[in-house]
Amino acid sequence: MHLGSLILVASTAVLAVAAPSAVKKRGPKNFEWFGVNESGAEFGNTAIPGQLNKDYTFPPTSTIDTLVGQGLNMFRVPILMERIIPTSMTGTTNMTYQTPMVSYINYITSKGAYAIVDPHNFGRYYGNVITDYTGFQAFWKTLATIFKDNANVVFDCNNEPHDMGSASVPNLMQACINGVRAAGATSQYIFVEGTSYSGAWTWVSAGNTNLANLTDPQNKIIYEMHQYLDSDGSGTSTNCVSATIGSERLAAATAWLKANNKKGIIGEFAGGANTQCNSAVTDMLTYMTKNTDVWMGALWWGGGPWWGTYIYNMEPPSGVSYTSTLPLMLAIA
Repeated sequence: MHLGSLILVASTAVLAVAAPSAVKKRGPKNFEWFGVNESGAEFGNTAIPGQLNKDYTFPPTSTIDTLVGQGLNMFRVPILMERIIPTSMTGTTNMTYQTPMVSYINYITSKGAYAIVDPHNFGRYYGNVITDYTGFQAFWKTLATIFKDNANVVFDCNNEPHDMGSASVPNLMQACINGVRAAGATSQYIFVEGTSYSGAWTWVSAGNTNLANLTDPQNKIIYEMHQYLDSDGSGTSTNCVSATIGSERLAAATAWLKANNKKGIIGEFAGGANTQCNSAVTDMLTYMTKNTDVWMGALWWGGGPWWGTYIYNMEPPSGVSYTSTLPLMLAIA
């Protein structure tokens, strides 16, 4: 989500990694991945580094237990670059933030699910558009080293770049890929995002087609796009444009993925808890299940314990989207 009003927003050596459970978990029937964004660690972005459980939090592991039990198998964990590496992108990690982050990520993967590490920074570091691609590569080498032996961790290069001026989003994403692989993290997927808030509906028109030229020696790039169903695609309204707006907004991006032999995922999507939006969400997911040659899955925005009365709250047991929208999605996914 890209509206600021809703986004409150030992050493670097490898830590022990909890191995995924050997017990096969129930997962989505049509998608490779289906899950939820679990917010909290990116909250309070005016307080850097901030205090755990005052300015930011990591969601309770009981939520993961509940959602894995429902059949979800992927969780995107937004973090802040400035909290994990606070001095400069080439600096060392902040253990006060790293320790609970690692514990939470490893808990997710111990349940047999995938955990996405998502620097939720909109292509910026301390508010400045990132143009230091060498520094960004170093940032990712440091971060990926922590999880390099955990195959169920996914690296999301950066959330929703936008209004980047002369900065190059392809160069930013390639620096991320290079940094992850330089860390020795060779088994993990890397999610790359595009400009214009990585919107699926503007993927082609905004000029993200040049991201087709990204290279990865492991050939594990997934193109992450976001798609909300309200009038301006911002994810700030309970109203959806129409019952078919989901499939309509994915059409051009789907064609691009097919034409370029690429794989994609919807990393954020949501609609209000009402009849029209339920139809729109059903339409979008049904469309995606008919195109699983290119769409790997989708993740709802958003979960997390601090959302309160948020219009798309997916947090169990009483989040409005958890009670009203998740059941219909599970019937499709």
